[in-house]
Amino acid sequence: MKVLVTGSSGLIGSEAVLHFDREGHEVIGVDNNLRREFFGPQGDTLWNLERLRSLTCRFIPMALDIRDRQLMLDIFREHHFDLIIHCAAQPSHDKAREIPFIDFDVNAGGTLNLLEAMRQACPEAVFIHMSTNKVYGDAPNEVPLREGPTRFDYERPEDFDGIREDCRIDRTLHSLFGASKTAGDVMAQEYGRYFGLKVGVFRGGCLTGENHSAVQLHGFLSYLFHTARRGDSYTIFGYGGKQVRDQIHSADVISAMTEFAANPRPGEVYNLGGGRSNSASVLECITKIEALLGVKMNVSSVEEPRIGDHKCYISDMSKFRSHYPDWRLRWSLDNILEIMARNYADNGRGARTGSA
Repeated sequence: MKVLVTGSSGLIGSEAVLHFDREGHEVIGVDNNLRREFFGPQGDTLWNLERLRSLTCRFIPMALDIRDRQLMLDIFREHHFDLIIHCAAQPSHDKAREIPFIDFDVNAGGTLNLLEAMRQACPEAVFIHMSTNKVYGDAPNEVPLREGPTRFDYERPEDFDGIREDCRIDRTLHSLFGASKTAGDVMAQEYGRYFGLKVGVFRGGCLTGENHSAVQLHGFLSYLFHTARRGDSYTIFGYGGKQVRDQIHSADVISAMTEFAANPRPGEVYNLGGGRSNSASVLECITKIEALLGVKMNVSSVEEPRIGDHKCYISDMSKFRSHYPDWRLRWSLDNILEIMARNYADNGRGARTGSA
């Protein structure tokens, strides 16, 4: 196959590049390192690009901007892709309010550019859109919760497995980031349902892994390791640190995408996360990391949570598992934390240094 990966130097994009290169496919990556512009030097992904160059055989990186409509169309016409994995995004709640036009142009406009380029140039391709659970806004906070010593959890038995795809996406507070991602999410669905194209939408929970260029505004688990190793202060925003996320490793994200690519369902939407078994609160993650690294973290807190933040979010994966029963979650939360700790000890960043 000929595969296009946008955001190819990011966490999920780089995992996709390595996977499909290993499988013998030609992979073209589009990434202009906009993350450095968003988050400064710590968000720079050039280190990951160099890692990909050293580990791949058929990878062709291109420093292109998905906001350039004509350029995207030209690339699609030239290469006639079989599979598009769209991971490029402005990924931060807080950053979006500072750059609302850029945020929307990337997350909504860039997604539309890619979808229309596919429709015109290679309508038989499979298109996988990396969306987010933030399309639900703060509606998940309406689910009744109970508060334990270290975490929130769902009160009702029917909510045990988490948030389903039928959670509403309107009449709720999203943040500007959540709104722009919702626009891209719905547009991707429409290209699947209206045009009948093989488009799938994955609403990611807390996507993580040791190859994250983590910053305070994005990349929670990896950023925790950064601050712990450097001895910096980590700030908890609201809820006393009891807010819960379900972590899914980037490799498990890609394995889910490959299942969809082999048997696509046009316009379908799936939650994608680690589920209950990989869920933990901020406080619980801090405790685990302190134990692994043998350090005491310098933690501070503010009372006000981030706008649109979830008190407890666990991805209900029942729908995806019913459609793709061969998929398995292979990375437990403890496995993820252990490899991060090991790799931070080896090279200070957490990135895998050998082949993935």
